Amino acid sequence: MDFGLVAQTDPPGAGTVALMRRAERNGFRYGWTFDSPVLWQEPYVIHSRILAETEQLVVGPMVTNPGTRSWEVTASTFATLNEMYGNRTVCGIGRGDSAMRVAGRPPATLARLGEAMRTIRELAEGREAVVGGTPVRLPWVRDGQLPVWMAAYGPKALALAGREADGFILQLADPLLTAWMVGAVREAAVQAGRDPAEVTICVAAPAYVCEDTPEALAHAREQCRWFGGMVGNHVADLVARYGEHSDAVPAALTSYIKERAGYDYAHHGRAGNPDTAFVPDDIVDRFCLLGPPQAHVTRLRELAELGVDQFALYAMHDAKEEVVDAYGSEIIPELV
Repeated sequence: MDFGLVAQTDPPGAGTVALMRRAERNGFRYGWTFDSPVLWQEPYVIHSRILAETEQLVVGPMVTNPGTRSWEVTASTFATLNEMYGNRTVCGIGRGDSAMRVAGRPPATLARLGEAMRTIRELAEGREAVVGGTPVRLPWVRDGQLPVWMAAYGPKALALAGREADGFILQLADPLLTAWMVGAVREAAVQAGRDPAEVTICVAAPAYVCEDTPEALAHAREQCRWFGGMVGNHVADLVARYGEHSDAVPAALTSYIKERAGYDYAHHGRAGNPDTAFVPDDIVDRFCLLGPPQAHVTRLRELAELGVDQFALYAMHDAKEEVVDAYGSEIIPELV
């Protein structure tokens, strides 16, 4: 199993770079950042510095979207980083949540997302693509490679990921839901004539290493409860589309948002988010990895058996460095 670290690009940017250097020293192979240009610093500027100050780390957004940048700009950005640092980028992409909604726009349609994935990949790898009705090619690209990994939850999005994405990003670590979603992606890949093994599976979730005591676990839950609220934004979209009691989406994913009242993106992805009080403890325990190192190893082995290729660790809590170090010394060596 590979390991990735996910960070917000809060200032100072040098702090994000230092955390990624620390991650690489501890055996992490991927460095991810949020991509929401109103809420945080511009990620691709920081990605360039991360690539310059690490040796092998692969970097990318978790996740960008088709709406905040034109597709040729996104492709050119990745291609430039690859030319400078040797094909060490990955494009995580989805419909758009915070980046789009904070700017007053709705998330992209799946049709637009699919078109964007194809276009960005083609351009970044030096091939021609049509942008706004005009054939375009980046003539300076040589031997470019850009895997495109798609974030998804609902049935139609999972099917798109299976048909067209190089990787699938699942932003929760519940084995029951992971099994259902990975199965849907793989089935779609088979129906599209693809080898399902070609689709890399990445599970992303907060992890907090602590003692196995009620007090320590309660603190860990409060540090990670924000994640249930973030996932709840996407779940609310699914409930609006499919209904609260639809067979299309498991109740294990949708039932917990009944008490969700609203969401202020000013607190997005942050410990202590006041809009996540509706998230119950059992959702935090299911969606996140909490407790002593062996509890993390046990959950990660269960996810690996379901076909998960990478665990990407969200580090938005009060123990970033400590958790990165604990993974490097006690958890990653058990799983690579």
